Amino acid sequence: MTYYASGPRRLRRGLPGLLALAITAALFAMGREAVKAWRAETLTGRVTVVDGDSLRLDGQEIRLEGIDAPEYRQTCWKGDREEPCGKQARSALVQLIGAGALVCVSHGVDRYGRKLAVCRVGDVDVNRAMVLDGQAVAYGAYESEEADAHRAGRGVWASRFERPADWRARHPRP
Repeated sequence: MTYYASGPRRLRRGLPGLLALAITAALFAMGREAVKAWRAETLTGRVTVVDGDSLRLDGQEIRLEGIDAPEYRQTCWKGDREEPCGKQARSALVQLIGAGALVCVSHGVDRYGRKLAVCRVGDVDVNRAMVLDGQAVAYGAYESEEADAHRAGRGVWASRFERPADWRARHPRP
């Protein structure tokens, strides 16, 4: 006759397996962050703002990661008045960067070969600030900042506008 363990004894037998699984999961998560940090590239230099979510840093094209700003030619509507929200987003980025030292950390490239980066001027996360000011929408990050801007009616949220991705789909580049 075969007897099977039950109760506390059975639990003790399963604990090593559960512990090994937990340790493996933790190491996997840490490994992904370590690889991401290892691949990180810090970028600094002379800045040229292209539009509300892209710039050139010493000639390298940078796309601000996690945000999507209105395209430079894109317009929005405040009441019955058309507003150049794409130009306004670019101006907001120029003002945000100002004369400060911009430091960007890139973890990869987008499908167009631009470096994806989170940029800072001093203690200010530029990507976050653009969304919080309503000059860009969240694009894979900064959702709570977008919600705050929307509730407060800041930037594009003070107007009727088309999300930049939808606008690009309707206005393909020649």
